[in-house]
Amino acid sequence: MRSISQRHNEIVAAGVREVVVFHSNADALLEFQADLPFATIADPDKELFREFSVESSPKALLNPRAWSAATRGMKGQSLRGAVGLGEKHLGLPADFLIGSDGRVLAAKYGGHADDQWSVDELLDEAGSASG
Repeated sequence: MRSISQRHNEIVAAGVREVVVFHSNADALLEFQADLPFATIADPDKELFREFSVESSPKALLNPRAWSAATRGMKGQSLRGAVGLGEKHLGLPADFLIGSDGRVLAAKYGGHADDQWSVDELLDEAGSASG
């Protein structure tokens, strides 16, 4: 999230509108939304996750890269922000590039909690899809 936030202007300049779906409830998201330059959607019942076949698995947290990402993401924040009450943190990430017509142009299903497209990969996917 940090790299996407830091390079948000590049993403927008490439014609990409970033929307992030969290399995948190809306109240939990409101506390952090002001710090995020992109749209967020609360999906506590994981309806969108199921619609896009995004899975949950213990391997989401077992990879050491997931641990280091969690540590980096928590700098200056409380553990409460990372571990919301009643939330399960075994969801695997997934990235989708969706065209203006609603078609999925590219997808990446992550193998652990820190396995998403980098900003460079996202920009490459967007460039390939438009050209």
